[in-house]
Amino acid sequence: MAQVLTNNKTSLKNLKPEELYRHLKDLAEKMNITVCEQSFRNAGIHVRSGLCKIKGQDYFIMNKDLATRKKMELLADCLSQLPHEEIYVLPVIRDLFLK
Repeated sequence: MAQVLTNNKTSLKNLKPEELYRHLKDLAEKMNITVCEQSFRNAGIHVRSGLCKIKGQDYFIMNKDLATRKKMELLADCLSQLPHEEIYVLPVIRDLFLK
């Protein structure tokens, strides 16, 4: 299951959005953030994906109806702004954070 990443720039281009999103969700878990996907279609109000805290636990509530690439962008943007220096971040994810 481990993947050898020799050229980070090439690897970022070669990985599918689904794989990157999975790696981002794994990183969120290491950061004690639970990623929950919910459909916002029937919410009745304007709802956006984002980070929230419920009873002391951090959650990233994701609109499950979004395209995987958009989910990846939203989660990467959120995680890149949080402290992650103490956690191993895959080089391909670090490259994504810099975009």
